[in-house]
Formats: sequence, structure tokens, C-alpha cells
Amino acid sequence: MSQNSSSLRPSTLCIHAGTHLDSTTGGACSPIYTSTAYAFPNASNQNIYPRYFNTPNQRVITRKLAALEQGEDALVFGSGMAAISTLLFAYLKPGDNAAFQADLYGGTHQLVTKELAHLGIEVSFSRTTEEFKAALKPNTRLIYVESPSNPLLQCVDLSAVSKLGRAHGVLTVIDNTFATPINQNPIALGFDAVVHSATKYLNGHSDVNAGVVVSSTSVIRRLAECAVNHGGMLDAHSCYQLERGLKTLALRVRQHNENAGRLARFLQTHTAVAHVNYPGLPEHPDHAIATRQMRGFGGMLSFELRNADQVGRLLSRLHVVTPALSLGGVESLICVPSRTSHRLMTPAERQRAGISDGLVRVSVGIEDIEDLLEDFNQALTAG
Repeated sequence: MSQNSSSLRPSTLCIHAGTHLDSTTGGACSPIYTSTAYAFPNASNQNIYPRYFNTPNQRVITRKLAALEQGEDALVFGSGMAAISTLLFAYLKPGDNAAFQADLYGGTHQLVTKELAHLGIEVSFSRTTEEFKAALKPNTRLIYVESPSNPLLQCVDLSAVSKLGRAHGVLTVIDNTFATPINQNPIALGFDAVVHSATKYLNGHSDVNAGVVVSSTSVIRRLAECAVNHGGMLDAHSCYQLERGLKTLALRVRQHNENAGRLARFLQTHTAVAHVNYPGLPEHPDHAIATRQMRGFGGMLSFELRNADQVGRLLSRLHVVTPALSLGGVESLICVPSRTSHRLMTPAERQRAGISDGLVRVSVGIEDIEDLLEDFNQALTAG
């Protein structure tokens, strides 16, 4: 791609940014480089090796996502948790303090409360900008948020948090998995680093595990030094699949947005549903924040059943929507966070986080919305 990527729009970047053009054949797609041994010296005088995060297929992904997230550079990992843990270990050491959002993905919460505690790193949990400000200490090195969050779809004022981080010299990190770079660009709002579980929307087809960190050149350089030691790289074939998925990201996300909005409005009116969590609804407590910082409200929602005992029946009666783990694929998936993503939390921790047994999370796919509405209607109303 010869044109400066900063002048191109997201749909174009999804397709063209970062592509490794094959000068021999002129192929439109990046070749798959399966080698684990590369010549040295070579034209770039660089030690190329998969664990060094610098093979051609890895760099295709990082260039594309850096362009989409408006960052300078990126690293691609074998999972979202590999990306998150490597970033935390690169910036935190014993005696440091880190401030985390209270409403976190269960895997991240487990990492923070178990692994960081073993290393002698202090952690705190906050829900608002004011609480984050109160939690900061002289030894605070990092602020970490999710917005929208998993599974309650809470939204954080990203501009306010980024200003707080800059004022105190603290690295600000956001998990942007639910929003995707199509709906939200935290770096443009002042954040230092963006992480994704690329397993989800970035790949979008429920067949690749991957993660990514996007940031400045200096942050990625420091992260790379740690990443090489941890060894959580992504192989060439998975990079190829992820690149292919990214090419349709903008198209898919637009349909996810539309379908989730319509399903959320339908669920609001159903007598079996007590409450719907979706930032695109005017009734959502963070709707104003989401409207300011997001271009679309995403494909994720959750809702509370009036009778938690009916959760099992709901899952068993769905025909189009699949009860399954994970999210962000083209197919609609449904799960119960208390039994899946947040099962490792104690009951008390789940209660504090607002994760009840009657809470159901839906990853709204790109099927015909009428089929999804009919499926939920029959599953919720059947006697």
C-alpha cells in the first residue's frame, strides 16, 4: 500500500494496511512464511525468529492493527491473556501499585488477584474516575480499564482517565476487545496502550486464539524485551487466518452493532427480562459517555432474567443462538458469566462485581436479525 495509512479510513485499512506484497508473483494476499530459520546476515541485518515477534506474517498483523488503532507499533501474541500478562509483567515489579477497573473480564481478574499478588504487587479496584484518582499512590505505575466491560457493558470516561494518567506519570492501558478499533480508538483519546483478545472480533470466526498490544514505539520496544522471554508469540498460519479475518472487520462490526441494538431494544420489552445492559440504550447509565467516545455500541449485551432458575431452560430452548464460551464470532453465542468467564471468582467477588446467577451474556452475531428475535422470543416465552 503506497498511500500514507493515516489518510485512509477504517474499512480501507482493514483490507490494505500492512499487507506483505509478494514481489515474485504479485499476489494480492500476504504469503505464509512457515520458516523458523531465517538467513543472517540478511537485507535488514535483523535476527528474524518467531519468538522475537518479527517474522513477516507477525509484522503484517502489527502494522495493520497499529494503523487501525492509531498507534505507532504493536505486538501480536498467542492469546489475549498472553498479551495482557506480558504487558503487566513488563511494567510492574515487586513493590509497585496498579489500579484496575472493578468490572473486569474474569480471566484478567484472576491474573491480577493471584499472579500479581504472588509477585508482591499491590492492586486496587475502582469504578469511576474519582475512585481511580483516590486510589493513586506514589508507587502507582499503571491504570487498567475495560470499556465497554465484560459482562456488564460499563463504560469508562476514557479522556478523563487518560488525563489522570498523564498528570501522574502513570501508564494507561485499556482492553478494547468489546469495542474494536472500528467503534473506538482509545489512543486518540489519550490512552498509552490498547490490548485486544484478537480471538474475538479481530479474527471474528471463532477459529484462532490470538492477542495484541498497540502502543507507542517506546512502549512496544520495552514490551518486546519482556515478550521474547515469555515466548507467547503467534505462529505463521494463525497470523494468516487473523489477517484474513481482519479484512472484513469493519463490515462485520457494522452488522454486529445493528443486530445488538435491535436485540437489546427487544429484550427491554420482554416480560421475562428484568434489565438489559447495552450502552446503546438511552437508559444505560453510561450511555452519554459511550455516545461521546464510541462510533458504534458493539455486538455485546447482557441481561438479567427475572427468575434466575429459568437460565437453564432459556439456553436449552434456543435454536439459532448457541450456548458456548467465547464471543465476537459471526455466530450468536450465549453464556452465563457466573458459570463461565467469571467462574473462578468467589461468590462474594461475583456479588461485588454485579455478576448474578441470573445474568446472561450474548455475543450477537451477524445472522438475519428477525431470526434472532424470533429465537429469543420463543425461548423466553415458552411455557
